[in-house]
Amino acid sequence: MTIMKIASFAAGQWVAPGPNARPIHSAISGAQIAEAGGAALDMQAMLEFGRNVGGPNLRKMGFHDRAKMLKALAMHLGKRKQELYDLSFDTGATQSDHMIDIDGGIGTVFVFASKGRREMPDGDIYIDGDIEQLSRNGTFLGMHIATPLQGVAVHINAFNFPVWGMLEKLAPTLLAGVPAIVKPATASCYVTEACVRIMLESGILPEGALQLISGGTGDLLDRLGAQDVVSFTGSAQTASMLRSNPNILKNSVRFVAEQDSLNASILGPDVEPGSSEFDLFIKEIHREMITKAGQKCTAIRRIIAPETHVQNVIEALSARLEKTVIGDPRAEDVRMGALVSAGQKQDVLEKAALIGTESALVYGDPDDSSFTGEVDAGAFLKPMLFHCQSPDSATVVHSTEAFGPVSTIMGYRDIPHAIELANKGEGSLVASVITASGDVAREMALGAGAFHGRLYFNNATSMKESTGHGSPLPHMVHGGPGRAGGGEEMGGVRGVLHYMQRTAIQGSPDILTAIGNRWVPGSTEIEGPSHPFTRKFGELSIGETLHTKPREVTLEDIEQFAHFTGDTFYAHMDSDAAKRNPFFPDRVAHGYLLLSFAAGLFVEPNEGPVLANTGLDNLRFMKPVEAGDSMKVRLTVKAKTRRTDEYGEVRWHVTLTNQNDELVAEYELLTMNAY
Repeated sequence: MTIMKIASFAAGQWVAPGPNARPIHSAISGAQIAEAGGAALDMQAMLEFGRNVGGPNLRKMGFHDRAKMLKALAMHLGKRKQELYDLSFDTGATQSDHMIDIDGGIGTVFVFASKGRREMPDGDIYIDGDIEQLSRNGTFLGMHIATPLQGVAVHINAFNFPVWGMLEKLAPTLLAGVPAIVKPATASCYVTEACVRIMLESGILPEGALQLISGGTGDLLDRLGAQDVVSFTGSAQTASMLRSNPNILKNSVRFVAEQDSLNASILGPDVEPGSSEFDLFIKEIHREMITKAGQKCTAIRRIIAPETHVQNVIEALSARLEKTVIGDPRAEDVRMGALVSAGQKQDVLEKAALIGTESALVYGDPDDSSFTGEVDAGAFLKPMLFHCQSPDSATVVHSTEAFGPVSTIMGYRDIPHAIELANKGEGSLVASVITASGDVAREMALGAGAFHGRLYFNNATSMKESTGHGSPLPHMVHGGPGRAGGGEEMGGVRGVLHYMQRTAIQGSPDILTAIGNRWVPGSTEIEGPSHPFTRKFGELSIGETLHTKPREVTLEDIEQFAHFTGDTFYAHMDSDAAKRNPFFPDRVAHGYLLLSFAAGLFVEPNEGPVLANTGLDNLRFMKPVEAGDSMKVRLTVKAKTRRTDEYGEVRWHVTLTNQNDELVAEYELLTMNAY
């Protein structure tokens, strides 16, 4: 068998493993299949290449350009995923596991590409939140912006997801405009290296955006500065060692950790054996025990059920585990493959023995070697289910994670007791609750929310479309407090902001407009050469403003609108009733009548570059309009966002004022304009 030489990609060059390379063995056969590490990598050169080449190249691009880059990257990886599948079998993963790791990683990149285009500006500065008025007359304002860090992101990943683990960190990092140095776990780094080669050879990424360390990090952490970030996934022990690096502490290097987690799944008190919710509970636990052979940071380690149902859960789960085919992951009927290595198998057995000091083994046998296929030398292990009869006094089951197909069931008396047991994990990535009761869910959220990064509720209503207890989604944050590391990844744009610096900006409206490329009320208005609706997207300028002529609102207008629409609310139709209302002086115009009149005042009716009105945001009515009042409109180009090569979105700031120049209404109008 040819031994794969797993290289690093450092400062623009592929570097083969050195003489002291570490051997890598197949989880299926135990035979050596690769070697990695041992090369003398120049860590300073890698950092400088990322900071001086990769960072500037990425920052030349705006958020939307980087989002397009991510989409192209995901599409390219999708065409080559079979190569990654073929390699991944030797990690012990089944084809179903590949779908989570490889397809899930690619899907995550697609989501960040979409969010970058839809939720981030078509520019290079992200505005975080609303404008803050810092002075009485609005001439001194504040806002928060986020800009890319000018260092390098060091991603240190675990062995269990060699593709998803890399891509879920890489996508928000590149979208932020920060280059990355990826360091996968050596046991499965051959899959990561293949994925990195595919990405680099595509030519989609700018030079310096991505580097790879196959092997040890050397003195890399000793060279990081305040503009750099470390994002780590792995054990709490390793996280503590890395986080306490004197240089990281000295320079306040951002350190994001996702580590050990004693995740729990709770069966609600409203769920009875034989119900669809009970079956769902068993199905979720079974899936989390066998997927990736239990080697998941989100796997269910503690099963918490009403004391009266503990035996039912043991019997149902044991029966399902008994039917699970375990063995060579390349076989179609195999549902669970091997642990990643013999060393990992030994570690799981040692941790399971510790759990066994407080719990009874009710299913499974660590010495059982009846697996499918010729896999005697592989790192295979049957699932083990323990029962802890005294969870209140137990300590090991709430503090020891056997990172494999091992879980412990325990009983609870009532909801507060269930919450107490779940929180004994001292911080977890996720807890799931199977319940149809909104009251149970609310009590759980209030009691357990502070100890968990994610709470997953499921029942018969959502079960067909739910994504599962153990599935972190790029839309939602992934991380947890305490033992889980205190970090947070993904969560859409929230994940991007981890690689950016939030800065408070203070100044005049014109200054804030110039920095954010987004018109701020009170800043300079520009008079265009013609009606703004007659000009294309690219011809409009931020701050360009149209002032309309006034229009009087009559009692006849109010009554006609009321009868035509059916909105005969008393404030529009009954003078005495309106006067009894503290908000109205007399009969008043409908708010939507004012919006309709506003459109009539500023719309250019002829065919032109305005393709569609797609909605309005932030509508507020400030002052009522009575019959006899007049209104006029100010329409200003607030922001512009490219959507395709054919059209872009224009966000207009609209204000309605009365005859006394008092603000009547304010909103933001969205149109699609031809490019």
